[in-house]
Amino acid sequence: MPVRLSVTAECWPIAGSFTISRGTKAEARVVVVTLADGSYSGRGECAPYARYGETVEGVMRSIRSLASDMRQEDSSRDMRPEYRLDDIALPDEFDRMRLGAVLPAGAARNALDCAMWDLEAKRSSRPVHDLAGLGPPHPLTTAYTISLAAPETMAAAAAAARARPLLKVKLGAPNDRQRIAAVRKAAPDSMLIVDANEGWSAASLKDNLSACADAGVRLIEQPLPAADDGVLADIAHPIPICADESVHDRACLAALRGRYDAVNIKLDKTGGLTEALAVATAARKLGFAIMVGSMVSTSLAIAPALLIAQDADYVDLDGPLLLARDRADGLVFDGSIVHPASPALWG
Repeated sequence: MPVRLSVTAECWPIAGSFTISRGTKAEARVVVVTLADGSYSGRGECAPYARYGETVEGVMRSIRSLASDMRQEDSSRDMRPEYRLDDIALPDEFDRMRLGAVLPAGAARNALDCAMWDLEAKRSSRPVHDLAGLGPPHPLTTAYTISLAAPETMAAAAAAARARPLLKVKLGAPNDRQRIAAVRKAAPDSMLIVDANEGWSAASLKDNLSACADAGVRLIEQPLPAADDGVLADIAHPIPICADESVHDRACLAALRGRYDAVNIKLDKTGGLTEALAVATAARKLGFAIMVGSMVSTSLAIAPALLIAQDADYVDLDGPLLLARDRADGLVFDGSIVHPASPALWG
């Protein structure tokens, strides 16, 4: 029976707000793809990211463009965020292997790819980890994010989270030395990783690296803009540095050698689980440590990332913990321990 596609935009309120060097947001806007064949259905979720030129409307148009019954006037019109596309027929030859040839790496491909994995698992009565040749997933410890704010505000957030073993501290603004020192004082026993989200410059890099070293930071993500990361090849790395905005798929990896020590694999960047598996394998061969992260999203987006994260050096999959509420059948978190997804959610 032909596979039919539905795609929906959703807004999920964030508990409080989420702030990084590029700005603040109060909600997570995601796109959910459902593939159904009359007997089984599979789902995938993505979070379009403006940093990569993505919007909810643009992602929906990209997904819509794959439909065999698409009309030109539909593909060119602006869609409201709540617009829902139902019961679209996909081409008969459409599968995961062809997906990478027709859509670039990014959010749209991620939602489709993960929905395909989920549908395949439901049809075959085999979990995705088995289909992918992986071992059964086990619970993992995830980082918990401390948003960028004034030093005293970040210290209060860190104090409230001080029992968590791993904190991810958002930096990337003036006075970061004071911020990381305040967080360390408030959470003396937590392992700290820092994410500057491209917010530092070549001029501020040395002082910020020194401040992080003083605070015992274990890893620093994307300190410089991706266009400027060549600077990293010419400086010592007293703390390992991880590429985030500078890495998307396998094609990016070779150029990062000598600049970065680790790479952050996110399914919304790779274009889904299929490419993420390949990126992880290639990154290990090139000697990179691996972080697995995600955008702020619901458990449906995090579930497939947990499979990649099983052998990761750092796990940053706290998206659902940052929301005011999660979707039904969401992942179970025991403090910072996140448990594998149930079949009712995904996979």
